[in-house]
Amino acid sequence: MWLNVSALCFFSGFVMLIYGVFKAFALPPLPSPAIAENYRIVFFHVPAAVSAFLAFSITLIFSVAFLRYENYRRDLQAVSSAKFGFAMITAALISGSIWAKVAWGSYWNWDPRETFVLVLWFAYAAYFGLRASIDDYAVKARYSAIYSIFAFITVPMSYFSSLLSPLHPKPFEVNFDAERGMLLGLMILAFILLYISYFLLDSKISEIKEKVGGEWE
Repeated sequence: MWLNVSALCFFSGFVMLIYGVFKAFALPPLPSPAIAENYRIVFFHVPAAVSAFLAFSITLIFSVAFLRYENYRRDLQAVSSAKFGFAMITAALISGSIWAKVAWGSYWNWDPRETFVLVLWFAYAAYFGLRASIDDYAVKARYSAIYSIFAFITVPMSYFSSLLSPLHPKPFEVNFDAERGMLLGLMILAFILLYISYFLLDSKISEIKEKVGGEWE
């Protein structure tokens, strides 16, 4: 069942992604000379950020569930979700830097939004570093679950930091026409479906590996 759902989510998300990329490049440039062509990266940057925030939220939920019930399957699910989130927040940082170079003249400006997202990146890099540094699985799972609760604080901090940003557009300032707005929504949905597919597949494979390796014994 989980394999079928994962495959369906991957196929649907991949088709949406390919269509979205083609559509993003087919749209005409915006009137603004500063972002006439550069705005197209928004169709990748925003979905990457949204799916990262979603993945880290799911990591928080499964970390709390693990601490409450001590079910190691919840720990693996938390890690699988964090993996996807970390990859997507890395993509958001890179794509955001490309946008910044064109729109603001520099790849990095130490804008509040940029800075808080970088703090988030380091917080979850430390999460994986913590897990890699502990051999005992029970200790690893417990310590990383506790840590991930504190690391999650960086997620709302990163989101709301745009309100303090003199450069980064605030969420309510994004004003696309209907066609571009629908395309952005489609790309966000595509990324979420790909997240679900990855989460189901990776967490199940990790569970099988741990059982075969005897880590849960």
